[in-house]
Amino acid sequence: MIRMPQNRLTIIDFVNKYTELYRDSTFLREKVGDTWTETSFLQTRENGRILAAGFIAAGLGKGDKVALISEGRNQWIFSELGILFAGGVNVPLSFKLESDKDLCFRINHSDSRFIVASESQIEKIRRVIDRCPAVEKVIVIDDIPLRDGEMHLSELYASGRGYLASHPGELEKRMALVGPDDYANISYTSGTTADPKGILLTHRNYTANIEQCNSVVKVGKDWVMLVILPLDHCFAHVAGFYFMMSNGGSIATVPGGKSAVTMLKNIPIAIREVRPHVMLSVPAISRNFRKNIEGGIRKKGPKVEKLYEFALDNAIKYNREYWNMGRPFITMWWRGILKAVFDRLIFKSIRQNFGGRIQFFIGGGALLDIELQRYFCAVGMPIFQGYGLSEATPVICSNSKGAGHARFGSSGRTVKPMDIKICDEDGQEVPDGVTGEIVIRGENVMAGYWKNPEATAKTIVDGWLHTGDRGYICPQNRRFLYVTGRFKSLLISSDGEKYSPEGFEDSLTDGSRFIDSSVLYNNQSPYTVVVIVPAKGNLQEAVRQMGIDPSSESGLKAQLDILQSEIDSYRKGGRHGDLFPEKWLPAAVVVADEAFTEQNGMLNTTSKMVRRNVEKHYEERIRYAFTPEGKLLYNPRNIESIK
Repeated sequence: MIRMPQNRLTIIDFVNKYTELYRDSTFLREKVGDTWTETSFLQTRENGRILAAGFIAAGLGKGDKVALISEGRNQWIFSELGILFAGGVNVPLSFKLESDKDLCFRINHSDSRFIVASESQIEKIRRVIDRCPAVEKVIVIDDIPLRDGEMHLSELYASGRGYLASHPGELEKRMALVGPDDYANISYTSGTTADPKGILLTHRNYTANIEQCNSVVKVGKDWVMLVILPLDHCFAHVAGFYFMMSNGGSIATVPGGKSAVTMLKNIPIAIREVRPHVMLSVPAISRNFRKNIEGGIRKKGPKVEKLYEFALDNAIKYNREYWNMGRPFITMWWRGILKAVFDRLIFKSIRQNFGGRIQFFIGGGALLDIELQRYFCAVGMPIFQGYGLSEATPVICSNSKGAGHARFGSSGRTVKPMDIKICDEDGQEVPDGVTGEIVIRGENVMAGYWKNPEATAKTIVDGWLHTGDRGYICPQNRRFLYVTGRFKSLLISSDGEKYSPEGFEDSLTDGSRFIDSSVLYNNQSPYTVVVIVPAKGNLQEAVRQMGIDPSSESGLKAQLDILQSEIDSYRKGGRHGDLFPEKWLPAAVVVADEAFTEQNGMLNTTSKMVRRNVEKHYEERIRYAFTPEGKLLYNPRNIESIK
């Protein structure tokens, strides 16, 4: 059972504690022009205080919401601290949001009174501001020409300094009103339509999760973390910003640009210049790192490549599953010697491209393939898999450096204090080693979903958060959790974003006379696949009306074209365009050769689709859809299935 700490800190308490403790040490590193600037812990707090006073002077009340959309940078952090110190609630918006509908929903649903936006994001806000009647002021971070209703962040700083001078003690009074159970953030999920859920995270959710993080991962004082994930990402927000603050470390942000592509190009430059000790990563970025490393090795010629492959194979065999590295010594000692030699000859130069100081990465967002875990450990830059979700603020467990602190394939040791259990579909706890839904209880569990008591009641039951993810507790060491995938229907992309597919599936099926059933599939995959049960009679009739024989080759292809056109109607410019996020629309089609029925187990007794049985039945076809041939609409198996 959880032991409740006596000292339940707010984020304000937390920041005051650690900025006072580390005072003049560098906390923030940001590249301005060609120079990396440094900001101390105390300077960080002071900027937050000034902006808080500015927000109060502008009329922000306790509990008022401020939407924040910007690339990761110092002013993102100062703005959040300003909002929280003023007793407000930050609504961090992903800078990847492009849809006007998505932006409007989040701004309006959250009741945001102010918006803070960077130059790269301001045009999105300008497009929708007329549809956001509750917004009183748009605050622009950068010094660019303004429009009506906008002000520069520099003006907020100026008014904040004036307020502090003319109202001594008033900011402290406001800060004292903020309690640990007050809301700090509303973090929006990706919705199935324009109706995502707003995750309510309290001040204590954050400070508790930082305490929990420190129970599983250790970093050194004065270590530098390069934050390559956006700060609106809950993982970067907590495991980056606040975690490093609590340990006396510093964070550097990747220089932004006019687009996400520019930022991606800046990552390798920032790595070489910052020389970080630790970074956060997601599988898509990790795979790209490996691709670049091996591309560089190939350029050095076949001899170097062969030596590299031998060294890699030796290190992987020596490291085993990390917890049993070098065991048994009697048969592994010679591999240890070779590993040390090749590390100096080959892998050290690879690490130099990452600044030469990397101790480890923490991988989150989605499951990292075990082979990638073995690979990065072999080259001396371990990526330790972690697991969590925004509803848990987000960290639930993580592997980390040190004897007994990591097991490849697992998601790591569960944080403390926190209760965890694995439950079957009836909600009953199952023994260690048995797979079921991961269910947790602790101070890191969200307060609920904003304006959505029904979803809250389904997700948090008697204080237990039902994650919707599948996993099991390691029988050999029950501190370790293995996450195996989705418990219900959530799709997970390669960058860790989660998405519920039912809205699209229902719309596609209900809105088309050519489709009887459909199932989306994406499990950390490069793209989404859809399994479609075609309404063959309607398809054949439509083709006949075109004057084509449905059984001919052209007739079969015409039927497949109709199915594709139904999917394409959800893309931009289509009749259903903007209903669903473009990134989740299927890039490959699997035409089912068998309908979903109760008899084959793909429907239950109430005629609801049993997703796991559909995925199992079409497992081989889905794998085929991720091959170059299988991705083609007119692949031989689709042609055969449409007959």
